[in-house]
Amino acid sequence: MKALKRLPLGSLTDRPDHELVGVLRMPELTVSPLRSIVKRIIGAMLALLATVVIVYVDRDGYRDANGDGLSLLDSLYYATVSLSTTGYGDIAPATSSARLVNVLVITPLRVLFLIVLVGTTLEVLTERSRQAFKIQKWRTKVRDHTVVVGFGTKGRSAVNALLGDENAEPGQIVVVDTDQQALDQASALGLVAVHGSATRADVLRVAAVQHARAVVVAPNRDDTAVLVTLTARELAPKAHIVASVREAENVHLLKQSGANQVVVSSETAGRLLGMATSTPLVVDIMEDLLTPESGLAIAERPVEPSEEGGSPRHLPDIVLGVVRDGVLYRVDAPQADAIEPGDKLLYVKKVTPAEKIEQR
Repeated sequence: MKALKRLPLGSLTDRPDHELVGVLRMPELTVSPLRSIVKRIIGAMLALLATVVIVYVDRDGYRDANGDGLSLLDSLYYATVSLSTTGYGDIAPATSSARLVNVLVITPLRVLFLIVLVGTTLEVLTERSRQAFKIQKWRTKVRDHTVVVGFGTKGRSAVNALLGDENAEPGQIVVVDTDQQALDQASALGLVAVHGSATRADVLRVAAVQHARAVVVAPNRDDTAVLVTLTARELAPKAHIVASVREAENVHLLKQSGANQVVVSSETAGRLLGMATSTPLVVDIMEDLLTPESGLAIAERPVEPSEEGGSPRHLPDIVLGVVRDGVLYRVDAPQADAIEPGDKLLYVKKVTPAEKIEQR
């Protein structure tokens, strides 16, 4: 069997935008097949009606084989055989009833044939052109977005948390994965999808990681996470990189590779499982805090001028910590005794009213 020709590793970024269709997928508004067909039929009927009006208004410029001039039915017949590319001349209906059958029965069949045969081909060509245009527009304007590597359980949860933010837009999240089914799910959410391995620098460049504000590394393997983090850090020195690993012994590898934060998924899940056996309500409140769209949520906000100099323990909000110059101090730390200008507060935000939380 003849081996398939492999593209060079750097070829993605060298390709024009129209060749990235299939690799980079922009979100689309979904339309039902029935609605799409109905729209095509309506368009065909409008074109037919316009042709009939034009022919009938200029009927003196046409000659009928019968020599009796063109009636409205003759104009409709002429428009029908012309638009359907059937032709006219040696074989043509001569009676009004035959022409009426041609209009009412044969023409819808021809239109249906054109919809299935020609319409589908045009739709594919139009879709590729539209995708190429959207890709070109997106690549020139995308800035400060978030790249999510891996759209498995962890990646989907990260995206849900991002979308739970009031200021987050689906079009500002780019998902990179090799699983087409996962990318289809991401596109259904309105996310930008990139098909390819994030261990390759050219794939991350297609995702515009060099302009990204943050990168979430959530593959299924720890060694893949290390390689992706290394590649992402090289391309995006200023991006905030958050990585997930299964084993705690690999945390230092991720941090040495350039990750700003590392989450140990297996240990976190294990702690929650252990707590659920003795204090299940604690697990419930932890899940509530980690769910940004309902109940309570952990949020960050800048301090107000009226709060400067005061203690975070005396604020109406439940403050968990103070962020100062990029360093987090717990609320019980000495550095957090007094709020300083420019500080940020980590606090518990009420997302939904209390009565709704009690109904959960």
